[in-house]
Amino acid sequence: MPRFDPAHPVFDLTDSSTVLTQQICDVESVSGDETLLADAIVASLAGAEHLEIIRDGDTIVARTNLGREQRVVIAGHIDTVPLNDNLPTRYETVDGEEYLWGRGTVDMKAGVAVQLKLAAELTDPVVDITWMWYDHEEVSNELNGLTRLAANRPELFAGDFAILGEPSNSQIEGGCNGNLRAEIRAYGLRAHSARSWVGDNAIHKAADILAILDSYEAPQVEVDGLVYREGLNAVGISGGVAGNVIPDEVMVHVNYRFAPSRSGEEAVAHIRSLFEGYDVTIVDLAVGARPGLDAPLAQRFQAAVGGEAKPKYGWTDVARFSAMGVPAVNYGPGDPMKAHADDERVRVSQIEECEAGLRAWLTGRG
Repeated sequence: MPRFDPAHPVFDLTDSSTVLTQQICDVESVSGDETLLADAIVASLAGAEHLEIIRDGDTIVARTNLGREQRVVIAGHIDTVPLNDNLPTRYETVDGEEYLWGRGTVDMKAGVAVQLKLAAELTDPVVDITWMWYDHEEVSNELNGLTRLAANRPELFAGDFAILGEPSNSQIEGGCNGNLRAEIRAYGLRAHSARSWVGDNAIHKAADILAILDSYEAPQVEVDGLVYREGLNAVGISGGVAGNVIPDEVMVHVNYRFAPSRSGEEAVAHIRSLFEGYDVTIVDLAVGARPGLDAPLAQRFQAAVGGEAKPKYGWTDVARFSAMGVPAVNYGPGDPMKAHADDERVRVSQIEECEAGLRAWLTGRG
């Protein structure tokens, strides 16, 4: 068999999900450069007669149309954050466990590999399945492939339950926190630094903003049986005009991760109340998603894969499905703590566990 060539990729979906993970990761697909991988996915599924293939840009949808009573949507993004000397992939052993090391192994090409293999092999699942592999997840929402697909083909999102293959150590993580970013500004009066007493230094006023953040005790909030940890942090600060000018403006960039019990409006109101008296500009807002574990399909899924469901602290596209009325959870191989890390690596056994869990549930053997 010819050696796999990342420059001209075609995947043999009869390979193991671990081998597929390595091959998919070795096809570089930093956000905005997903076309080669999307082409390879389409080519690899070309012989799957049980699947209807739909392409929208670099987002690929493959779905069964078997007339089942229920439909499940299973999705994963094919882009990664930028590389940092962490490709090609390699195997390594840590504390007796075998890992696949490299960009995308955790976030989230191992999950995509499992999904592709099952999409090709499961010709007679107990539910109809809509598989989605999409581009531009790691960048702004307006570029996200699901945003575009929802505008162009909203009917493709119809389902009774959704699974997003985000890394979760091959355990269910329900819902997700919301995400808000705000710019907090304070103002002063410019002056020559040699005569600073005639000005009003705006940067010095950042101390009070930072004091609010430093003293803030982020709550832990129980939502439908799962406890979500919130977070409020400065993630950037800017100000200053020149080395000899007293600055008249400072901006502290704040990130707020809020429990899915809060609406977007409530999250905004909370930030404005904390920083009353300052100029507050909301620059990004994405509401969270409740756990989604009360749906009958979700309960059967949890019974099939086992383990204890946990909350997802970061924002994921489960929120998109939740907003469309489709309960959704995160389920994929990889430790979320290694997502985007320079030493990103996935435990091989977790890839196998994820495949086994999904296979058992989708074939009714779980």
